[in-house]
Amino acid sequence: MQPPLEQALPDHNGHHAYPAHWEADVVLRDGGTARIRPITADDAERLVSFYEQVSDESKYYRFFAPYPRLSAKDVHRFTHHDYVDRVGLAATVSGEFIATVRYDRINAQGRPSSGPDADLAEVAFLVQDAHQGRGVASALLEHIGAVARERGIRRFMAEVLPANSKMIKVFTDAGYTQKRSFEDGVVHLEFDLEPTDRSVAVQRAREHRAESRSVQRLLGPGSVAVVGAGRAPGGVGRTVLRNLLAAGFTGRTYAVNRAFPEDLTELDGVPAHRSVAGIGEAVDLAVVAVPAERVPEVVADCGENGVQGLVVLSAGYAESGGQGRARQRELVRQARSYGMRIIGPNAFGIINTSEEVRLNASLAPEPPARGRIGLFTQSGAIGIALLSGLYRRGAGLSSFISSGNRADVSGNDFLQYWYDDPDTDVVLLYLESIGNPRKFTRLARRTAAAKPVVVVKGARHSGSTPPGHAVPVPATRIPDATVSALLRQAGVIRVDTVTELVDAGLLLAGQPLPAGPRVAILGNSESLGLLTYDACLAEGLRPLPPLDLTTAATPADFRAALAEALADGGCDAVVVTAIPWVGEGGVTESGDGEVLAAALREAAASGPAKPVAVVHVEMGALADALAAATSTAPVQNRGAAPDPGPHTPDGPDVAGRMPAARENQARPATEDTAEGPPEAAGRRIPAYPAAERAVRALAEAVKYAQWRRQAAEPGRVPEYDDIDEAGAADQIHALLDAGGRAGDTGPRSMPLTGDAARELLGRYGIDVRPTLPAPRPDDAVAAAGRLGYPVALKTTAPHLRHRPDLGAVRLDLADETELRRAYEELTGALGKPEELQLVVQAMAPRGVDTVVKASIDAAAGAVLSFGLAGAASELLGDIAHRLVPATDRDVAELVRSIRTAPLLFGWRGSDPVDTAALEELLLRVSRLVDDHPEVVGVALEPVVVAPHGLSVLGATVRLAPPPARDDLGPRRLPSY
Repeated sequence: MQPPLEQALPDHNGHHAYPAHWEADVVLRDGGTARIRPITADDAERLVSFYEQVSDESKYYRFFAPYPRLSAKDVHRFTHHDYVDRVGLAATVSGEFIATVRYDRINAQGRPSSGPDADLAEVAFLVQDAHQGRGVASALLEHIGAVARERGIRRFMAEVLPANSKMIKVFTDAGYTQKRSFEDGVVHLEFDLEPTDRSVAVQRAREHRAESRSVQRLLGPGSVAVVGAGRAPGGVGRTVLRNLLAAGFTGRTYAVNRAFPEDLTELDGVPAHRSVAGIGEAVDLAVVAVPAERVPEVVADCGENGVQGLVVLSAGYAESGGQGRARQRELVRQARSYGMRIIGPNAFGIINTSEEVRLNASLAPEPPARGRIGLFTQSGAIGIALLSGLYRRGAGLSSFISSGNRADVSGNDFLQYWYDDPDTDVVLLYLESIGNPRKFTRLARRTAAAKPVVVVKGARHSGSTPPGHAVPVPATRIPDATVSALLRQAGVIRVDTVTELVDAGLLLAGQPLPAGPRVAILGNSESLGLLTYDACLAEGLRPLPPLDLTTAATPADFRAALAEALADGGCDAVVVTAIPWVGEGGVTESGDGEVLAAALREAAASGPAKPVAVVHVEMGALADALAAATSTAPVQNRGAAPDPGPHTPDGPDVAGRMPAARENQARPATEDTAEGPPEAAGRRIPAYPAAERAVRALAEAVKYAQWRRQAAEPGRVPEYDDIDEAGAADQIHALLDAGGRAGDTGPRSMPLTGDAARELLGRYGIDVRPTLPAPRPDDAVAAAGRLGYPVALKTTAPHLRHRPDLGAVRLDLADETELRRAYEELTGALGKPEELQLVVQAMAPRGVDTVVKASIDAAAGAVLSFGLAGAASELLGDIAHRLVPATDRDVAELVRSIRTAPLLFGWRGSDPVDTAALEELLLRVSRLVDDHPEVVGVALEPVVVAPHGLSVLGATVRLAPPPARDDLGPRRLPSY
């Protein structure tokens, strides 16, 4: 965690100001929240009250002796800190302490110390007994460790009594490199604070469990209070209450409205109360449907009475302007202070179709059928459209969330939940903003390795986010092409419209993944078969010649043809095309749709596991019959999510579900499915009214299946023996230090060109062809003599660089005469030598001109980019991107993913270029940026890739103080 400079510096008295940037909201192991903040001198009463509630045993473990109360000296010591050598943090709920941690900087002899040479500190915790087991100490350790690193402390030391096994486990499970010894009846622990792969993995596993649990508490409540349910029919609150009851919610339901008369005890058959406090029983979830100005009193009522989560349907927040944004920030702050999480405000609601819950706490009048799709949307209107579309086409949902302004709970939280949810096979997301792209990409990649994730993103080209969404400014500036590339790298299926979202979701939820791109086409219309064939070619699939069954084909003919196609080892998927057939009297056969649907289901159920899709024209009965074949059986070849680890409770969770390892088994097929293997009988065959829609969904499934196969064997980041990482670090620090001495506060961004850039890149095995200045013709001739003919003469003036259309480069100059002539032509046409900044460079072997770049995106992180030089990348935007660090597989895909890639592989008879050398260059650039966060930009242009080898002809590097890495810091909820 790198704070702003003004936060890290002391005031004029030498005291450090209150470090507000250390404040953070965190999700604990049980899904509740707590606030972590520095302890101040004003916390004396809170500290004493906290200590009084700690058991004698916990006090003994903390002080190694009976210590019933704190003295005035103790209280002063534990509340007065300099925030450098002595720091204390507290975890609070409802403003009161539930745990504390502190460190004191010491020397090797264990005495108080100060200064940069003292990099050791003693750390100690105390957790209130009622909050032990919630993961509070682990969260505090992450935050106090980050604070210590910021203040120059590199190691922690702790002394723990052997009987205090819980605290020993906190230290040993953290994943840091540590030493352990036993002396004088005390366990002595010492550990480095530098993050390790294991400590980061532990931190992220804890984050996953906590955030997943917080969503479980929202989706699986045992009781729900609808606050704002009115006595008159209609209205938002009464509608939600009606929907809860109509869905058959299995828990307790309460109606709450302060306007209820004193003698009203029941509404719609459920207990009615004037406040949550009046209920007198624990309430897990409150749905808030009151005017925005009344929400704070409702939140306080809920928080003070143990409500675990809120769904805030009320509008009038950030979507309404500056005053609403301030109201939204205060809503989040207030709810989190009570340990509650929020869906909303301005939300549409949540649905959980699990038989153990049957929750419809939303404004959706018709709850979806139970199914295997998890649906998240940031828009209520889009949520209504998606629910309607999925309902019409027979698709069922496991859960639905419309988050509105998503001020707290976001799509990232639900990715954590759906990752190992045994009731969800496919995740569908409609997003209008991505608040934390780094985290979203990381979570989406992990989830996509277990089940498909399909995303449609709104507001792609507006450069802004919906006014209600709280998003850091950098997250709104990521180019849409970069977002697409990063999602693709993470295995996310990105589609353009909500219609395509439903199309893809239906296929992925109902059918197995294809083993390859070979598609069989069969049906009773030659023309529709040809349209399907063309659509397959357009989407990059490999269609087999269509099989025309003729218009006289019967359902039995379709069944036999489909069974034969599925049994064919040369096909990976089947598209069935169907048009109505006509009887002898010229009248459409009655019941043809239902009969054909049954025939197709029978063939699919009895054949090998391959995806089947149906394209129909004016056969509504067929589509309806296929949609009616609904099953809740999980798709067996999808692959269950990996076991989240030994910390997962071995029993039912809050929704009554058992862990995935025991429940993710085939369920009995429904009455509508044909006999056959249970997993085959449970598949629903999706139907599409157009060939293009069916084929596009199938193509996305093919690409996703290929990504899944590759993800099973991930690439690697190669090690290169010739990389001088330490030398590069020394050079970077020296350059930044020199730049800092040249200015008051150091450089924001320091460009390197010429020898400095060449030296730094050379430390990573990246050779840049040297250029020699040519301010006069004689200098050009001398430079050519040093480099050897043939040479190139080119300008380096900023307004002329990389502009071959202006003729600012002369190539293949074989001798002095040609060089002098070229010099005269350039200066005569474009300006004086001092304006052109002419240089001479030795000629490189002929090849394809490319561009390799790396940059630090404030929201997405380090990004590696590649494209062809010139119009392809600059005019057409044909550039591909990957996140850093890139693996060997990433760079191979990167090179091949641009539209102009055929130019690298022998297009029209040209010689293929050395792509192996190009991929190695990309890997070396990725390593440079990943190893040294101070390198915030690298541009190699042009990179001429020849049939054998490559030449880097131009290079610039930008250095800057390393930007903050919130993805590597301690866990914290976003605060906008």
